[in-house]
Amino acid sequence: MNHVHHTAWLATDGTAARSLSDARLQLHHAAQLGTALGISYLPKAVDDSHTNLGWNRARGTLESRAASGLRGAVSVGVRAADLTLLVLRDHAEFAPIPLHGLTIEAAGAALRGTLASAGLDPAPWTLNRHYELPPHAVASGAPFDASNRPALEQLSWWFGNASLELERLARTQTDASEVRVWPHHLDIATLIALGGGRTTGAGLAPGDQYYDEPYFYVNAYPPPRAEQLTDTLAGGGTWHTHEWIGAVLPGSHLTGDAARQRAQVREFLESAVSACRRLASG
Repeated sequence: MNHVHHTAWLATDGTAARSLSDARLQLHHAAQLGTALGISYLPKAVDDSHTNLGWNRARGTLESRAASGLRGAVSVGVRAADLTLLVLRDHAEFAPIPLHGLTIEAAGAALRGTLASAGLDPAPWTLNRHYELPPHAVASGAPFDASNRPALEQLSWWFGNASLELERLARTQTDASEVRVWPHHLDIATLIALGGGRTTGAGLAPGDQYYDEPYFYVNAYPPPRAEQLTDTLAGGGTWHTHEWIGAVLPGSHLTGDAARQRAQVREFLESAVSACRRLASG
């Protein structure tokens, strides 16, 4: 498999968007092995940003922030397309650990050994975290199963595409945060500060209890009331009002026309951000 990932939009299969649940849940649990580096070695940030991950399009990996080791900066990544753990030293691949067939416990043991070889003291390493993950068999001791490569690759494409458009969006906004992946929900997002504690967030969630498929979303804080949602959203987006309020564009609603997909997502994000900025500003 060619693991060099994309710098341009790759057309995703909207008809397969609802068949990625197992791949998404396994990746969610695998990503915690990367997040563990931030939890174990980096100063705790009030906003939990020490736990978040970046998306590396060149490698197709979720990558932790780096910690200082004896022989350089050490970070941990998870390659989404085949569930391979990568220990990185000074941003270069130091050692791969394929997760297929490994339990979380076995993967953790292998990772601690590789961190030691890379020059990082393995003693502080921990998978302890203060948030819960959606259930999957791997959390109860089952091994990772990376045999469904098409689903994992599609999921990887969703993250790669989202990083392209969210980074473009962030560049067009004043006071937008860097685009990062948050391990609690595994969403990739940017947060736009509007002043006075008001914000607009834009991102892609790979799926959850609300939508069992990847979906783009935009929200506002303070959250608006349902009766305020009068804007028509471009790109086929709709307003979500069950338990949280925001604009959504589910992956299965994307056009099958590869040349139009990116434009559709961009139209949705731009119209939804404009609407949510107005809603947050009262």
